[in-house]
Amino acid sequence: MVVPETFFAERTSLLKTSEIRELLKWVVEGDIISFGGGMPSPATFPRQWIIKIVTEGISEHGDKLLQYGTTQGLKELRLELKNFMEWRGIKTPSIDNIVVLSGSQQGLDILGRIFINQGDTVLMELPTYLAAINAFKPYNPELIGLKMDDKGIIMESLENTLKELKSKNKKVKFLYTVPTCQNPAGVTLSEERRKHLLELASEYDFLIIEDDPYSLILYEPIHVAPLKSMDTEGRVIYLSTFSKILSPGLRLGWVVADSDFADKFVLAKQSMDLCTSPLLQYIAYMALKKGLIQKNLKEICTLYKTKRDKMLEALETYFPEGCKWTTPIGGLFIFAWVPEKVNTKELVYECVKKYKVAYVPGQSFFVDGSGTNTMRLNFSYPSMDEIEEGIKRLAQAIKEKL
Repeated sequence: MVVPETFFAERTSLLKTSEIRELLKWVVEGDIISFGGGMPSPATFPRQWIIKIVTEGISEHGDKLLQYGTTQGLKELRLELKNFMEWRGIKTPSIDNIVVLSGSQQGLDILGRIFINQGDTVLMELPTYLAAINAFKPYNPELIGLKMDDKGIIMESLENTLKELKSKNKKVKFLYTVPTCQNPAGVTLSEERRKHLLELASEYDFLIIEDDPYSLILYEPIHVAPLKSMDTEGRVIYLSTFSKILSPGLRLGWVVADSDFADKFVLAKQSMDLCTSPLLQYIAYMALKKGLIQKNLKEICTLYKTKRDKMLEALETYFPEGCKWTTPIGGLFIFAWVPEKVNTKELVYECVKKYKVAYVPGQSFFVDGSGTNTMRLNFSYPSMDEIEEGIKRLAQAIKEKL
């Protein structure tokens, strides 16, 4: 049967495949060195801990853990998350301000559902997280990009954008940001700019969505306060995940928000999946309660810092003149710019087929369509030898285009 387009809702025309997902298909099919995904190293997965937690949990609490759970999430996990957030400087009045998610990606989809009307103005960084763009687009907002430098969003750019929108009687619904170890750029919003951002949000009356997957994966001895910890008006909705600090396969995330926002998250989630798996939530609960996550973080940071430094060294050694890249204080990515004559979206196909190396072209991360000469490079997944060899191959491909 040839299915007519009339069967589909109009918004399905706005659904786009993720270039990252497509690249991962190629990678698993051949002997390709991949800098493409945002995958943690399997060496960081605490397999033995999880086996023990699951075995004991089912033995002692199987009736509860194998049954439906509440939409808000396992009470015990939310209590531990409340403590975990307070350790991060985020004061949470009640566990009712916390909703457990089936991955933070579900949180992004819920944000679109409960906040975005067609034509609403949403601000995002240039570049920004591709999966957030894809989650918001089906609701047909006006996505406006904000310029960044090595200290995050340039506040002058933000202020000019807000003034221009106000002059046109347009109101910003929310600003989405990954302020710490940003994906894909790897930059971190400075403390001064964090304060300024909150001031502007109050002045122009918009919400801030703080997506925070990476702030515990730091390689430099610095303290970065979450925006939510500085929020005195309840304007910040905080998202995080267990994917990078425990295991992505568990598909567990959480949101911290004022009660009115949290209630809407629960209502939206009810129609999506009823509840997140109680068994998987129990794994995260015990990992937090026993301090296993904090212990695992030390090993994760040590491993990834070594890999980051290896990639930075390889970039310096092999990449041709005219290229530049970020030096992230944490997270999983380095973002690179090559000479403008090189289109990285076109180059990636040649890299995969001829050089057996993959990356994510940067243009998809830019809501204004720019970034044609950029690429995101992941260093957490490949081995040390693969990082060296992969960057060498990638440099050779770039040089051939110059």
